[in-house]
Amino acid sequence: MKKLIALLLVFAMVFAFTACSGGTTLTMGTGGTAGTYYGYGGILGNQIKTSAGITVNVVSTDGSKANILGIDAGNYQLGTVQSDVMTYAWAGTRSFEKEGALESFRVIGGLYAESVQLVTMNPDIKTVADLRGKKVSIGAAGSGVYFNAIDILGAAGLKETDIVPQYQSFADSADALKDGKIDAAFIVAGAPTPAIQELCTSKQAYLIPIDGDIATKLMETSPFYTTYKIPANTYKGQTADVTTVTVKATLIVSASASEDDVYNITKAIFDNATEITAAHAKGAELSLENATAGITVPFHSGAAKYFAEKGIKVETK
Repeated sequence: MKKLIALLLVFAMVFAFTACSGGTTLTMGTGGTAGTYYGYGGILGNQIKTSAGITVNVVSTDGSKANILGIDAGNYQLGTVQSDVMTYAWAGTRSFEKEGALESFRVIGGLYAESVQLVTMNPDIKTVADLRGKKVSIGAAGSGVYFNAIDILGAAGLKETDIVPQYQSFADSADALKDGKIDAAFIVAGAPTPAIQELCTSKQAYLIPIDGDIATKLMETSPFYTTYKIPANTYKGQTADVTTVTVKATLIVSASASEDDVYNITKAIFDNATEITAAHAKGAELSLENATAGITVPFHSGAAKYFAEKGIKVETK
């Protein structure tokens, strides 16, 4: 009897500890370790744990498409994605033509601007048109970066066959630029991006503007693009603002996640923008407007509940 009582006490203590610690553990897919998703995801995970008591395991992945597929497969419950890529997934177009439309995820909120950064070490490459005939990294085939690059090349009157395309990650692109194996690279991430920071620290690199008619054409055909200025001195040697286009880094969640958990996650992030900003510069872009404007995929009901308390109505499904 004494052994039974002792055993019951142990179970009671375990149950009490689990209840006090929140009990929920989620996995968040991010991106490569040289990109912004991974580092920023870690900051968000810490804040969610601190404020909501929900443990978030942050893992490095191949980015937006991998995160959406991971949620669809049940391997991840959270993911950071480009707003354009989640639009393709929801509609079953472009990078999701093979898989078809996926509706296994919902939006928590927009996080920050993801700049399309066209990087080169060749001072003779001054415009997108100058990429003709050059070796250019355009991201993994079918990735969000790939379609951003194709869109921008097209707006400049170029096709994929007009360049010598290389299908590389951010880190591999930076290494290839350093080694002179490629002439330029498209990198889509929040600025400053670690891969570009490292490149600019060790070599003289340049950002090519994506503006004027190119930006206008992009926004006419794809409304998820907006213009953005990368401020001077974002990178070593960058002495002036550089105008480019952006999509929006967005946090998504499994459609099957509980309303309470998603409400608490949303609140943990957007009620603590100051704390997140202190840990990562991209936190400064957290706002209710940025979280909800220009989102083309339905929000999770838990996120919608939070935004409704702030006087903002968002679409759900």
